[in-house]
Amino acid sequence: MLLISWNIDSLNAALTSDSARAQKTRQVLTEIAEKEPDILAIQETKLRATGPTKKHAEILQDMFPDYDYVWRSSEEPARKGYAGTMYLYKKSLKPEVSYPKIGAPDTMDFEGRIITLEFPEYFVTQVYTPNAGGELKRLSDRQGWDKKYIEYLQELDAQKPVLASGDYNVAHEEIDLKHPENNHHSAGFTDEERADFTELLAAGFTDSFRKIHGNIPEVYSWWAQRIRTAKANNSGWRIDYWLTSNRIADKIKKSEMMDTGERADHCPIVLEIEL
Repeated sequence: MLLISWNIDSLNAALTSDSARAQKTRQVLTEIAEKEPDILAIQETKLRATGPTKKHAEILQDMFPDYDYVWRSSEEPARKGYAGTMYLYKKSLKPEVSYPKIGAPDTMDFEGRIITLEFPEYFVTQVYTPNAGGELKRLSDRQGWDKKYIEYLQELDAQKPVLASGDYNVAHEEIDLKHPENNHHSAGFTDEERADFTELLAAGFTDSFRKIHGNIPEVYSWWAQRIRTAKANNSGWRIDYWLTSNRIADKIKKSEMMDTGERADHCPIVLEIEL
């Protein structure tokens, strides 16, 4: 199976805007479609609560004619047009789809952050993990989310193996970002968030990228848009992951980042696994 996961930073903009950035995003979507993944997970869709518009649906049908899709958007009492997730999967797959609420703090369960696909032999689930926020204002809630999310993945794993992907909003180790020395109090690299990710892996999951590549440095999945030289200087963070249940980690064949050229923000991450 070939699976791709990507925080697209607004599917709405990617499909309907004519900005230079949107054109670059559509080019990446075209390259993904050419790879014909079995499953494509998308985070941060920023769609309205009612989901894709008719125009969105038509464009998706044109780009991915052999795929069905499911979506989950942010809804009240959470902010509108915020967060959100989507799966596109080959029509032949026909998974059972669920939109779990995990008992997370504040409005996090209403922000469209998790979708799970169930197949006879395994689960595929994606997450858009809440950011701890400016001045770490949401760090306590983020820690509450992490606890509930770990419990959720363990519940899935107790039933059958799990493939979990998404924007986890944490660089796990110092090797996972360019300038660790400057970021120990930054959202995404606090001791608390890193410890939670360590706990997640200890609960029975494998970081597929490190499984395949070991401790190779300077491979990242996100580069800040607001810093114009970040992408050119490869001053990035690895905060997007494909995780698998430990018991199927030996079936991982490939785990890598897709090159997005000059486009900053997140890049898609690719998993190839024999199941």
